[in-house]
Parts: sequence; structure tokens; C-alpha cells
Amino acid sequence: MRKIAVLVLGVMVLSLAGTAMAQTYSTPPASQPATQPASTQSQGQYPSVSNLKEFSAEANFMSLPGYLRYLVFQQTGQWLTREEAVRIVNQQRGM
Repeated sequence: MRKIAVLVLGVMVLSLAGTAMAQTYSTPPASQPATQPASTQSQGQYPSVSNLKEFSAEANFMSLPGYLRYLVFQQTGQWLTREEAVRIVNQQRGM
């Protein structure tokens, strides 16, 4: 019985930790919704990811283009292509 209780408690703790991890990204203020599709936004309207380290916790353990795609999707509901995201990250880095 004790093993089952420990197992259930462990599952609960892990599920709560997963929920907290999922909420670590920043979201845009609701007062500033994106009005253009992601593919037509100008460079200055994309979230800046060039100052983050790839595959780190601050980039949600993603590549920078992948993290940019994720952030843009969260803001607009539309996915950037991988090529667009790579181009934007390279522009943000000054390459």
C-alpha cells in the first residue's frame, strides 16, 4: 500500500512540474495582438531570440529557429516555415 501511495504522489509531483515548465515562456500582451499573418510580418515584429543559447532552458530546449517558430505560433496561430525562421534568426544575429 505504501508503494502505491508513493507512486501516486510521484506522478502528481511530476505532472505539476510539467505544468509549471509549460508556462515558462512569455506571451505577448493581450492588448497587442498580431494583425498580420506571420509570413508577412516585418523583421522588427518577431520576438528576438538571438540573445538566447540554443537548446538551453531559456529556449525551452529548442533550436533558436524552432523556438522562434513556437513563439510566433503562440502569438499568431500560424507557423513560420523552417526556412523563414532560420533566415530571421540569422538576420537577428547580424549574419
